[in-house]
Amino acid sequence: MDCRTFLCLLTAGVAAAEDIDLGDFPVGKWLDETYDAVWSFSSDNIQLYRTDGRLVYDFRGEVEDFNVSAGMDGLKLTFSCPATERSYQFVKGLTNLDLALTVDRTDGEHHETDMKPTQILDGIIM
Repeated sequence: MDCRTFLCLLTAGVAAAEDIDLGDFPVGKWLDETYDAVWSFSSDNIQLYRTDGRLVYDFRGEVEDFNVSAGMDGLKLTFSCPATERSYQFVKGLTNLDLALTVDRTDGEHHETDMKPTQILDGIIM
């Protein structure tokens, strides 16, 4: 591979991943009881944990099509992740603390759930 081809491939890889900037989207942790998982949102990252505290996935540097927008339903966060072969949508409504999650896999599987805010201290869900 010549230098020019290498630089093209390197540039394409860097352009595909986007930084995470939640902006006005709320930070915190929400429990997905269906999958025994906790979604953690910080100002610059999104992570998925098991309820026992084990990290399942760290989305830093792995997201594409990242978008935070406001609408009549509340704040909406959307992104896709080629490594997990899924696209994600989170909606924080205007009237409660819940977070609606929609996950669509590239193979057509669809998952929707409403998540409750939670805290984890020393591996214990509170």
